Amino acid sequence: MASDLEKRAKEAFFEDEFELALDLYSQALELDPKNADLYADRAQAYIKLQNYTEAVADANRAIELDPLLSKAYLRKGTACMKLEEYQTAKAALEAGSSLAPGDSRFTRLNKECDELMAEETRNLPEKAIHEAPPSAITPSEDVGPTHDTSYQSTVVELSKQKYRHDFYNSPTELVLTIYARGILAECVTVDFGEQILSVSINIPGEEAYHFQPRLFGKIIPEKCKYRVLSSKLEIRLFKAEAITWTSLEFSKEKALLQKINASAVKSQRPSYPSSKSKVDWDQLEAQVKKEEKEEKLDGDAALNKMFRDIYLDADEDMRRAMTKSFVESNGTVLSTNWKEVGSKKVEGSPPDGMDLKKWEY
Repeated sequence: MASDLEKRAKEAFFEDEFELALDLYSQALELDPKNADLYADRAQAYIKLQNYTEAVADANRAIELDPLLSKAYLRKGTACMKLEEYQTAKAALEAGSSLAPGDSRFTRLNKECDELMAEETRNLPEKAIHEAPPSAITPSEDVGPTHDTSYQSTVVELSKQKYRHDFYNSPTELVLTIYARGILAECVTVDFGEQILSVSINIPGEEAYHFQPRLFGKIIPEKCKYRVLSSKLEIRLFKAEAITWTSLEFSKEKALLQKINASAVKSQRPSYPSSKSKVDWDQLEAQVKKEEKEEKLDGDAALNKMFRDIYLDADEDMRRAMTKSFVESNGTVLSTNWKEVGSKKVEGSPPDGMDLKKWEY
């Protein structure tokens, strides 16, 4: 029965009826879920329908079932190139080419992938994305959000997804937790792409769990890791660019908003004088003092400046006299004669027509 569905699916595919082919391949896989060829062929149908993330998931599943199936690597490489994940595509194409050295499709796609990678490098901003600072997240047995991380939770709502997951992230790392109690490490497969995460949990006798998000931003696959704990699967994604993701999965709207926000922050960044520029600080101080001295003030400002100048030019006794008289008289007397005010308390002397009021605290 599965072989009959596979035959009809191939016929539909060659007639360019890709949605029908996809449906027939899916029916065949329900009857024969361990058939790597069916997954690889369904991946090609997904590619024709421009569902590249699903194509990568099927290609990964085919490779998992049959690591020597060259067309599975071809499907994965093709889909990853469409997703602009050139490093992942390159690795898949090279692996497939080694299994089918005479297949010209691998040669053509490898060359195209090299050209796209070179173009991406030329267009890359001048920033060392691979030299991101170490993550502030410290590994622990029970990972949770800290004060300097942005926390978000996502619950899988699809009926086929039996495990709940959530995540939190800092600018350099994202920690994804899939709550799957009691699973064994040998039942878990995690594959890291440049912007795709593929998670499979296959427990004998149970329906397989597959989680294949296209990530909000790019990651560095070789620095990513995961571990299986007693109650959960913990996945750590090391970001290629040090920014806080607003969501786990990619969408054009969220990506555009992130770019706008990043541009706004960059434009508002304060500029500081260069430490390389030479400044004559003695000359600058002299100029400021000159400007202050020549500054023309009136009213209270002029009076305050006069008192300040007197205090700055005074000797120690004059300063003591000014401070003592001003404080003891509640600001109504200012004397520079220490002999006069040093031996007695200075009484307040309010202007004519005004009374001196003593403040109580």
